[in-house]
Amino acid sequence: MALDLRSFAEVVRLSDGAWGTELQKLGLPPGAPPELWNTERPEAVEAVARSYVEAGCDVILTNTFGGNAFVLERHGAAGRAAELVEAGVAISRRAAGEQAKVFASIGPTGKILMMGEEDENALAVAFAEAAGAAERGGADALVFETFNEIAELGLAVGTVRGVCDLPIVCSMTFASGPDGVATLMGQSPGDLACAADGWEADAVGANCGAGPDNYVRVAALLREATDLPIWIKANAGLPQLGPDGQTTFPMGPDEFASFVPALIEAGANFLGGCCGTTPEHLRRLRAAVDACP
Repeated sequence: MALDLRSFAEVVRLSDGAWGTELQKLGLPPGAPPELWNTERPEAVEAVARSYVEAGCDVILTNTFGGNAFVLERHGAAGRAAELVEAGVAISRRAAGEQAKVFASIGPTGKILMMGEEDENALAVAFAEAAGAAERGGADALVFETFNEIAELGLAVGTVRGVCDLPIVCSMTFASGPDGVATLMGQSPGDLACAADGWEADAVGANCGAGPDNYVRVAALLREATDLPIWIKANAGLPQLGPDGQTTFPMGPDEFASFVPALIEAGANFLGGCCGTTPEHLRRLRAAVDACP
């Protein structure tokens, strides 16, 4: 039976944290496609997944964010998208066991529909391939995350509805505009909420690009516009470039977790972390969520 996200989100659920930076700690070179590790170093990928299960997460994602033909083409692996996504979901499924649900991460293609950069049918094929592989790998739901263009997200959701029955979370990045609550394309949380209702999505939300202070406002704007469950995964603050040229995120676990009451009050049903967050951030989030009435 398919997971009912509305019922599942009747209590606040904890999602996981960053994957890319955790894999880099295990040796993934910066700029390398992490999805290749689903077959080359599955034990390292499973270690990251297991660390979030052990941190108390109700939901873990998968090492499949860039697992589509367009992204993988840049690394000479366009023909391996289905293989790598199915393997990545299976890894998270093993780590989750009966303790957590597995939501397959599907990111954008990097093409801009409104600019006519690519044929829509080709994009649809790529999203269908990823979603089908995620379902075969054992995913409980799909998370379309870090999108900046509603048109591409709508194409993805519409396509996937025709090839699998998994629940769908629609998540965009809101960190632009004069108030910091718009996408790069100038679209608002309300625009996303209205579109997601029309697509009959199962949850709607925001991730990446901004810290939890910004996403308190975004969650409230989403809640004003929809009664769908709200998904929030903020960065650990705004990225900073260190003297060694490395990107760091300034917000520690305690400060990050301090935003939990405000996020829940704003309407968030799923809470997790994006860039810069670690299993320790998620442990503190777990404690903060459990302490909220």
